[in-house]
Parts: sequence; structure tokens; C-alpha cells
Amino acid sequence: MNSFPEGNAIIYCEGCFQTPRGKTAHGLVRGTKRYHVLSVVESHCASKDAGVILDGHANGVLIYRDVEEAVGAARKNGDPASHLVIGLAPDGGRFNDDARSDIMKTIRMGLHIDSGLHDFLSEDFESAQLASNCRIRIRDIRKSPPRQDLHFFSGKIQEVTALKVAVLGTDSAVGKRTTAWGIVDALQAAGCAVEFIGTGQTSWMQGCRYGIMLDALINDFVSGEIEHIVWTAWKESQPQVIVIEGQGSLMNPAYPGGYEILAAGRPDVVILQHAPARQEYDGFPGYPIHSLGKQIEAIELLSGKPVVAVTLNHEKLDVRQVSMACEQIRKDTGLPACDILLHGASQIVHALMPYLERSKEGAIG
Repeated sequence: MNSFPEGNAIIYCEGCFQTPRGKTAHGLVRGTKRYHVLSVVESHCASKDAGVILDGHANGVLIYRDVEEAVGAARKNGDPASHLVIGLAPDGGRFNDDARSDIMKTIRMGLHIDSGLHDFLSEDFESAQLASNCRIRIRDIRKSPPRQDLHFFSGKIQEVTALKVAVLGTDSAVGKRTTAWGIVDALQAAGCAVEFIGTGQTSWMQGCRYGIMLDALINDFVSGEIEHIVWTAWKESQPQVIVIEGQGSLMNPAYPGGYEILAAGRPDVVILQHAPARQEYDGFPGYPIHSLGKQIEAIELLSGKPVVAVTLNHEKLDVRQVSMACEQIRKDTGLPACDILLHGASQIVHALMPYLERSKEGAIG
């Protein structure tokens, strides 16, 4: 019996798998509790193993040139797909015409559609009508909840006694979610009770128990929803640690995320994800990234809480360069630095342990 609650999924990532715009697909290929991932659709790297492209290790998730080939291969293998999951994360969250055409083909082939983009397929007359005729479900998971279900900030975050760890970033699409999951796994392996707070569509697709779609919320309720989901995770599960996924970065011109997480989630400590090879903010040539030191300074000024470690995104760096970058960061900041995907998260767990002990004693707050 398939243990994945949503069944078998093909991940659609045409044109983006080898770019930051494929980050949703990357997350699903690396791991999800919601779907059994069969394959990826991306014509530019067809016939390759998705795990090899991402992390240098085969994981059996093959890449096909189009949806017809991926659906046919799944049926031939006796493990037919039930879902097409949109693994694209383009700027602005919009579909292009080619993607829309491929989705229509997939509906005709009998697959349910899960999308995390801002273009809602369920509200598009053509796709909604076709899905209805084919008895197919479209889920637009980035829709904001009804206003009557939203929460305004109340101050109940002060009740939360778990150690709250925010994983923020120096840029968007820099690996915050992947690092946050890695920290959760490492803390659990160390015997800690941990809950993960997802703040985007990919975390929902990966099966997080507690999450919101931060960038789909009405501004007045963003802080309240962050507070409520952190408080709910603590109230229901009583974890020792709550790890909060960051969004965007404080100084990215298009995605200035992090302020609400610091203000409403009120983390006790921050882990900062950084891509040393990036010179400009993601998608914005001419907008140089603020230095790591400046970003640490800004976070600590706004929150009054410490950045306790720096984690790396190794894009455009080889293993030797990653080690050199980590050493330079340690020298410049005095903080532990590592790449979760290459080194694991033991250094991060070690950095968090003194704060966890203090939270048990009620000394953090």
C-alpha cells in the first residue's frame, strides 16, 4: 500500500530545474511526506537523474522531456501517477502559455493538479471547465484563507516556551527551507522534540504539519497568522524546539521578507542562510547584496536576538571553495559556518544546545 497520503506525483518544472526558479521541484525531489515522487518533467535535462543534478547522488527520480512521456513511463512501470505537482517558482508566481498548455494536456490524461502559484487554475474558466468535465481536482494551495478565519496579532506568542529558531536568508531562493528541514532532522536525531513551521507552498507540498502561505496573506493578518501557527504548534505538540522557515530576505527589493517573522514569531535565535558566490539580489542585476556582516547587524538590531550560525548555499562553488568560504565566515563573524547539504547539521545543533538548555530553565524570553 502507498504510504503517501496524496499518491504518486510527477513534478512539472519545465525550463527551470537547473535554476533557482525550480526550488519547489528541488524540495520535492529531496523529500516529501505528501507524495511519492515518480519523476520530473524538464526537457532541458531529460533522461538524467534529478538527484544527480541537485546533489550529485542518484535517487531514482528520472527526468522526462514532456508530460506525455512521464505519464506513459509511470503507467508502463505499473505505478501510475495520480498528480501533476507544479514545481515552478517563477518571479511573481505566474504561469506562461507553454505551462498552461501542458497542464491542460495533463488534465485530459486524468491527473489531479496541485499548484502553488499565484495564477489560480481553479479560477481560470478553461482549465476549471476541463477539470470538471474530466472529474479532476485542481488545488491552488496559495489561496489566502477566508478573512473570517484569519488571526490578528494578540501577544499570545509570549506563552510559547519552546526554543524558537528562525532560519532567515541573505537573499530569496537561497535554501532557507532546505536548511530548516535539515536542522529539524538533525535535532530529532539528537533526541529533541521539534516542530517545523512552513511559510510557503513548497513546505505544504512536502507535508509540514504546521504552516501558512506567508506571501498570499492580507497584510493586516500576516503577523497574526505567524503568531497563531507558532502558538498552535506549541500548544498541540509541546515541542522543545520550533524551527521557522524564513521567506525572502530583509533587504531583497522584491521579496523583503523576515520582518514579520522577527516581529511576530519572536525567535530566540536566528540561523542565517547565505550564498557566498552571489553578488546581486536574486533576479535583480544592479542591486548588490548587502554584506553578510551588515545583514547580521540588521537582524540583531531588529530582533534583539543573536544570529548564532551561518549556513551556506554552495551554488557556483566547488567543495574546496565551500570550505574556504566557511573558514572566512568563521574568521569574519566568529560564528560557526557550514553547508547543511555537504556537512550535515551537527555544528548547528551544537550551536543551539546552550540556548535549548536555557529555554528549559526559562531563561530565554
